[in-house]
Amino acid sequence: MKNLTNMLKQAQQMQARMQEMQAKLEATQVEGAAGGGMVKVTLSGKGDLKRVSIDPSLMDDREVLEDLIVAAHADAKQKVEAAMAEEMQKATAGLNLPGGLPGGLKLPF
Repeated sequence: MKNLTNMLKQAQQMQARMQEMQAKLEATQVEGAAGGGMVKVTLSGKGDLKRVSIDPSLMDDREVLEDLIVAAHADAKQKVEAAMAEEMQKATAGLNLPGGLPGGLKLPF
């Protein structure tokens, strides 16, 4: 019974850390760039598109512009995923949950 109580306590700690992590990620903004910075895309830590910046010289070449927007988004998304992985590692540091998470424990995402 002591082991179960300890597991539940650790699960509650992890859930609190995950909520903190989610709040931190919501406040985070990450910028991805392509074309030497001619196109920049800003995403929230949750992956929501917040801003697009396009160098005016690209306005005449639609195909290049489209490709650079996609590339800038991919760059920003990779950075968001790296930040999320880092925060997840911090949130779960020190927790020892044998067998993983108890059934029914819902994570923030």
